[in-house]
Amino acid sequence: MNPPSPAPGAPPPAPSGPHKKALLLGIGIVVLIVVALIAFFIGRGTSAPAKGPRAQVPSGQPGTSGSAQSSVLQALPPAPGKPGQMQVPTEPVRPALWVDVYAPGKVREALTGNAWVKEQLQKPLGKGFAGGWAPFLDTRGEELGAGFKGAVFDVVAGQFLAAPFRMVWFSGENRAGTPAIIVPEPGNTTMAAFDSMSQVVRRNELTAATCPGGEGEAPSEGFTLQRWLIAEQALWAARTDDKLVFGRHPAVVLQGLCEGHLDLEAPQGVDVEVGFAPEPLGREAQLLTHVMGMANGIRLQFAVEGNRLVGRGISGPVADEPRLDSAPLSDELLKLIPEETPVLLALQLKLPEQLDKDSLKAFWSGKGAAVPLRTRQVAMVWTPRGDSELPTEVALLWGRPEDAAALGQLFSGPNRMESSTLCGHHVLASTQDVLARLRKACEGQGPNLLNAAAPVVQGLRAPGSVSFGVNTGRLLGTLMADGYWAQVREAGSSKPQPRAAPPEIEAARRDLETLPYMGLRGTVDGNRLVPGGFGS
Repeated sequence: MNPPSPAPGAPPPAPSGPHKKALLLGIGIVVLIVVALIAFFIGRGTSAPAKGPRAQVPSGQPGTSGSAQSSVLQALPPAPGKPGQMQVPTEPVRPALWVDVYAPGKVREALTGNAWVKEQLQKPLGKGFAGGWAPFLDTRGEELGAGFKGAVFDVVAGQFLAAPFRMVWFSGENRAGTPAIIVPEPGNTTMAAFDSMSQVVRRNELTAATCPGGEGEAPSEGFTLQRWLIAEQALWAARTDDKLVFGRHPAVVLQGLCEGHLDLEAPQGVDVEVGFAPEPLGREAQLLTHVMGMANGIRLQFAVEGNRLVGRGISGPVADEPRLDSAPLSDELLKLIPEETPVLLALQLKLPEQLDKDSLKAFWSGKGAAVPLRTRQVAMVWTPRGDSELPTEVALLWGRPEDAAALGQLFSGPNRMESSTLCGHHVLASTQDVLARLRKACEGQGPNLLNAAAPVVQGLRAPGSVSFGVNTGRLLGTLMADGYWAQVREAGSSKPQPRAAPPEIEAARRDLETLPYMGLRGTVDGNRLVPGGFGS
């Protein structure tokens, strides 16, 4: 028997299990959110009204009086009565990760005009992405008897999300795992469209008198949250005088309402930014940014060029005494990393000459001014997997083999790491298979990053302080294939297990693997990172 679902106004259940992979998730979630953002803007491929009999509306009538409208309206539950009282989470929450979309129309036009995207929308891959939301987005105002014509998607993308908006994931034990979409300055036309939509698809209402944890300012009459229902898909929505908020769960919508005013002003040449707050993401994320000497405010920046979303770089403030140096990645390191590696994070770290306990303690406490420093080239390579049953595939590549003994002490935890010296680097790998792949690349028995596309090699060789590379094709292809086999396994052993994936799964994986490599770089200049981007 399945466990009961929480009440509509109740906080979502806290995630279970320890956060052993928080560091990898803190890095990798940035990659996956960018991918989700791209998918979000793919939409239906066009905002033009559909052609054919379904789009025909008798002139002079606000909506269709035929069977299409009748069937849709009959499927809707009764309109809401008295609003319910929402159970407000008692724990305060903070934004942990967010995506700022400064030019939503520009981004969406680029993606809907992209030949690869258009092709995939006609294949199982694109149709599978839309899933159960396709009927929601394709439902037309005429069918709902609404005051607008065309598909719901056209209203959502063309009006609700026409102005700059933020998609934000919140911290806290009551996090729902889904984001809130906040439109801080929607304008009068968008507000009118919101009210028009609300009149016909609003099925329930909840009121909340306070913000989560009592932090934030609620109006005297409280907040009103609406549950919209179309084609058996529900969306929560709310508005104030100067803000619209949408989400899959009422808790995140309330959190979005309680956020302070957002000033979404785009940096020059930037259309999309990804930001994060280390503290809400966990101790490992705090440790990583502390080691790198990064302050709050680091951003991953992207821009639209033609029909493509490209990396602009990594920007933001760093500590007054930067712990990052600037140098190109060595050919020895590029030779060591397999070309197919999905995620690469490389740093030029300033650390004490000797990595003993006393030197490191003085350095991290800020009292090590007299301690001699040496720049180490350090890289992490990671293969995210789409099946929780598979082992973690990660390796640390350390550019000074003389530090092997000190690293053995620093990484002496319960999780055993495989170690070796390859291509002038001390390597710590999570499994023997990961170590074997690195050795194969180093010895020239398989392609490495020196064999990557020329723009990628050129970008990795450019001087930088922190480099973040994502092989989007390999990443998404692996995640999709893993997800398929995980579903097959969960279906139970009573059914015959296939020896190979179906042709449509293999075709989708091959299509995904044609996606380009995206690289972001930040170079220390005084107390800031200067962004730079590259890719195939």
